[in-house]
This record gives sequence, structure tokens and C-alpha cells, in this order.
Amino acid sequence: MRLITRFISHSFLAVLEGLLIATLVIGLIAGSALAAKGGGRDGRTNGSGTVALVLLDSTDGVAHRGQRVTFEVATTASDRPFVGLRCWQGSEWVYDGYVGYFPDYLWDPWFVLDSNYWADGTDAFCTARLFYYDKRGNQKVLTSTDFAVAP
Repeated sequence: MRLITRFISHSFLAVLEGLLIATLVIGLIAGSALAAKGGGRDGRTNGSGTVALVLLDSTDGVAHRGQRVTFEVATTASDRPFVGLRCWQGSEWVYDGYVGYFPDYLWDPWFVLDSNYWADGTDAFCTARLFYYDKRGNQKVLTSTDFAVAP
């Protein structure tokens, strides 16, 4: 009887060890596959893209509060690219807007550099991110550009 108990115990431990090894191998394979696809957690992808600022209302080649800006975008990663624009005055967040750069986007294809949070007479700093939404609704950032906004 003792021999049978020892055999069952040993068999159980061997099966458990085999499952542990199989789980580790599957985890390593899946991790390698995600890394090869660029599926990191930081939202970056291996797709390419460019985003360039276009000043619509400026007369002096500088973006100013209250003026409109848009972007020239190009990407091979998606046929529905967006630009997300965020602006700060110092450490204070003052603007957040989104525009789709595809033919059936419903709203205006520009940003107006103004909000209720924007302080008069103070420069701002903006970051425009070119991205698309993946199948799960997550933003996948392709590239970004920064620019200053004068009062």
C-alpha cells in the first residue's frame, strides 16, 4: 500500500511539474510573438507616420491663442488616423482636442487654440500625437510633434 501511495504522489508531482513547464513555454512563445508585433504597453506601434503643424490663421508664422491650426498627416498603419492635441501653460493643462484625418470625419478638421482654462498673456506648449484606435479601442500612438503657442 505504501508503494502505491508513493507512486501516486510521485506521479502527481511529475504531472504538476510538466504543467508548470508547459505554462512557461507557452508564456515565452506568446511574449515573443507580442514583442515581434510591437504590442508593448506604452501604446507605441511598429507602424509609421508623420504629423506636421499647419498654421491656418497666423500672419507671423507663429501659433497664437485663439487661432486655428491643423496638421498634415500620413500613415500606413491605419485608414482612420486621428491627431490628439494637448496644451499646457507651465504645469497646468489647458487644452485637449481630437480631430480625425479621414474623409468621413464629421467635424471641423482643425483645432482652435483656446479654452476656459487658458490664461491670458501666457505662452503655452502643445503636443500633437498621431494615433489610431485598435480593435479594443486603445490608442496606438505612431508619432508626435511639439510646438509653442504665443499669447
